[in-house]
Amino acid sequence: MKSTAELPASERQQWLSVLAHAPRESLQQLLGPLMTGLQFEPLRAPEVGLTMLRARAGNSGERFNLGEATLTRCVLRCVLRFQGEDHVSVGVGYVLGRDVERASWVAQADALLQQPAWVERLQAEVIAPLRALTQALRVQQASETAASRVQFYTLQAEIQP
Repeated sequence: MKSTAELPASERQQWLSVLAHAPRESLQQLLGPLMTGLQFEPLRAPEVGLTMLRARAGNSGERFNLGEATLTRCVLRCVLRFQGEDHVSVGVGYVLGRDVERASWVAQADALLQQPAWVERLQAEVIAPLRALTQALRVQQASETAASRVQFYTLQAEIQP
C-alpha cells in the first residue's frame, strides 16, 4: 500500500478552506454524484463539539479568548486501487456548526483529493466551482455591507480652547 502523505501542506490547506467555507447545498450538489459507490472507513466518526475562538486586540495586540463556537469534525480513511497499487489517504473535515453530514462530505472530498486517480477531476469539478462561488458570495456580502456603511465625514473635530 502506498500512502499519499507527500502532498504539499499549502495545497491541502487551500482546498480544505474552500470545502469548509462552501455552502451545504453546493457541496451536496457537486459531491453527491461523485461519492456513490465509494467506501470510507471512519477513523473518527462525525462528532459535534466546541472550539475556543481567539482574537487579537487591535489585530496586532495581545491574544484573548473571544468565545466558543460549535464545531463538527470527522476523520475518514479511503483505500483505492490505482495503477496496480493500493493508495491510502486520510481525509479530515472541520466545519462550523452542527452539520454532521457536511463534515463527512468535507472529509470524503479531502481523502479523495489525496488520491492520484481523483485529484484532477475533483479540482476541476468541485474545488474550482466552489472557490468561484465562495468568492462571489464574499463580494456580494461586501457590497451589501458597504451599502449600509455610515460615513462620519460630516462631523467636525472639536476645537479645544
